[in-house]
Amino acid sequence: MLLLLRKSVPLRFLSRRPLNPFFLPPPSRPRRLPLLPRAAMGSVAGDAARLAYPTARRDDSVVDDYHGVQIPDPYRWLEDPDSEETKEFVAKQAELAETVLAGCPDRENLRREVTRLFDHPRHAAPFRRGNKYFHFHNSGLQAQSVLYMQDHLDGKAEVLLDPNTLSKDGTVALSTYSISEDGNYIAYGLSESGSDWVSIHVMSVADKQPMPDKLSWVKFSSISWTHDGKGFFYGRYPAPREGGELDAGTETNINLNHQIYYHVLGSDQSEDILCWKDPEHPKYTFGASVTEDGQYIILGTYDGCDPVNKLYYCKIASLPRGIEGFRESEEMLPFVKLIDNFDAQYQVVANDGDEFTFLTNKNAPRNKLVRVNIKNPVLWTDVLPEHEKDVLESADAVNDNQLLVCYMSDVKHILQIRDISTGNLIHQLPLEIGSVSEISCRREDKEVFIGFTSFLSPGIIYRCNLAPTIPEMKTFREISVPGFDRTSFQVKQVFVSSKDGAKIPMFIMSKKDINLDGSHPTLLYGYGGFNISITPSFSVGRVVLCKNMGFVVCVANIRGGGEYGEDWHKAGALAMKQNCFDDFAGCAEFLISSGYTSSRRLCIEGGSNGGLLVAASINQRPDLFGCALAHVGVMDMLRFHKFTIGHAWTTDYGCSDKEEEFQWLIKYSPLHNVRRPWEQSSGDGSQYPATMLLTADHDDRVVPLHSLKLLATLQHVLCTGTEDSPQTNPIIGRIDRKSGHGAGRPTQKLIDEAADRYSFMAKMLGAQWTE
Repeated sequence: MLLLLRKSVPLRFLSRRPLNPFFLPPPSRPRRLPLLPRAAMGSVAGDAARLAYPTARRDDSVVDDYHGVQIPDPYRWLEDPDSEETKEFVAKQAELAETVLAGCPDRENLRREVTRLFDHPRHAAPFRRGNKYFHFHNSGLQAQSVLYMQDHLDGKAEVLLDPNTLSKDGTVALSTYSISEDGNYIAYGLSESGSDWVSIHVMSVADKQPMPDKLSWVKFSSISWTHDGKGFFYGRYPAPREGGELDAGTETNINLNHQIYYHVLGSDQSEDILCWKDPEHPKYTFGASVTEDGQYIILGTYDGCDPVNKLYYCKIASLPRGIEGFRESEEMLPFVKLIDNFDAQYQVVANDGDEFTFLTNKNAPRNKLVRVNIKNPVLWTDVLPEHEKDVLESADAVNDNQLLVCYMSDVKHILQIRDISTGNLIHQLPLEIGSVSEISCRREDKEVFIGFTSFLSPGIIYRCNLAPTIPEMKTFREISVPGFDRTSFQVKQVFVSSKDGAKIPMFIMSKKDINLDGSHPTLLYGYGGFNISITPSFSVGRVVLCKNMGFVVCVANIRGGGEYGEDWHKAGALAMKQNCFDDFAGCAEFLISSGYTSSRRLCIEGGSNGGLLVAASINQRPDLFGCALAHVGVMDMLRFHKFTIGHAWTTDYGCSDKEEEFQWLIKYSPLHNVRRPWEQSSGDGSQYPATMLLTADHDDRVVPLHSLKLLATLQHVLCTGTEDSPQTNPIIGRIDRKSGHGAGRPTQKLIDEAADRYSFMAKMLGAQWTE
């Protein structure tokens, strides 16, 4: 699902898990955040006057019947992004938000300081194709990172692909890419305005000349070349609308009938070879990749976002006329079904001919490595059994007969070298407490590059030589942020008891030696879904909050994520989703009882699934928080499956079409659980915390209608729909233009959003700026 975005160096991330059609990575670039208001927080900000909220039409005739339960949906009209009424609503909300933000005294201080600290060079790990090395680099404030190439690591780097030249405002982003095995061509996907839609282009590496190839309506797709360099596999959907102009990314049409194609270099997309489709299961998504030895095509089939997949294979040499022989045929590639159910996840780690090593969670919720001969898949042998506590996150074949294995232990990464045949431990690599952000290696490599980050480390690229008996690990590049002194800060990890006694890990970052007197403005960030782990990462925004405003910044690793494996994930999904909200509330209460903060000075933040977390939390515990920032959240839990890729999330949430699952969803759906707290309590002046809902016009992952409908509902129920409402804490929406769910957002937009949401939060919590 989504969290907030890592902006340093894109595209080569550690995990080889299939592309998750929901995940928007957590705030490891500039962002993160979330507590309890009894009296009006507006008084803390020095302005308790009620805002003049725009009136939104309520259509009380729209009522749906869910298994005999009548559910009104008076703002259904906001589901049409193209209607003039919706556009007027958005414009008025944008005007209201700007009025509020203009009154936030530290908006420009935050913008200036975040910009200053953001202006530092950032590198990604290099990788090799053919006879060249490639790497991404951002000089500091460039909108998008640039792809460079060089003949050797000490040689002069020259620009291969600069996305910043493709748009004036930096809103065209490189979303995926693949360089052919011989290094002669790069196929790359571009997205516009943050949309999930991608167009694939091809460039000759030697002369940097664009090829005529252009592939449209690509989504949730990797690019995988055959080793002969003749073409590549990719996934696409049918065009969402035939005829007329379409601003891709603003439509809400459901995404169905994903298909895998093979594109032959230099040909028109209309001639692409259909390799796989499954019209009987239109909600399935697929991924095709070529094994590192070039012999096999691996086809993965996914039904939703659960870590499970089918796995088929096709040996390229078994095709008498090659892949191109299927161009005139109505037959698809003759894939052999190795795994034909959704019992577990299978990821290819390596193969020696027909002997394959897989990473799987089959009877192993924390993952293990297994080996099987795919031509005779009777005997499956454990190569590296499941660890008793730690999660096996990834395994990469290196140095011919070794594995580079990454474990997660209490939300911190561990790297090991193991024998590929036996799984035996050879060496544990030295690593600080933090996160492995990327691994760049291939099986033939005796040298690997490892990206590392933590709350107090902007980023290190390690160069690890595996040829000696004891691997040599040296710093290749280290990112330095001017004005950041890590010795001024401290990070600790605590384990908080949730409502049912479960121990929830939480990181707490602050200045050193703070007094635990309950006075500190505090930001609590959470996600809790889709098997996504929120590991330590560096954020300029977090540093500025701690350094200049005295914030304590916390990240809660609540259930629903992948921090402790699939059991941890399932404990926060489907019928168990309430555990996520209880865990989050428990972390907030710990911060208050331990003397870090008070409810009036606590803000919660989350994005995508984390936006749902924040919105459900303020519905259930409006007394516990002083401010809430909910980014691109899933707010209508009864209708999310009807729009774009929303149907894929039913594996984590359930679906209102089923009566039992409707009963789960209606209990916490943010849109359907807004209540006036002053009518629920003893009339002590309770109200909702100051709230900002953030969305964007090109978010075709969690479409804007979720935030718009909740915004209209909150403002009506709490502010305009009742006389003498005690709700003086503002409820506003920040609706970005030419932006999407978060991926590919240009640097200036990241900075502007950080300045807006943090200045709003600071004013609402009464935080003061200090130089």
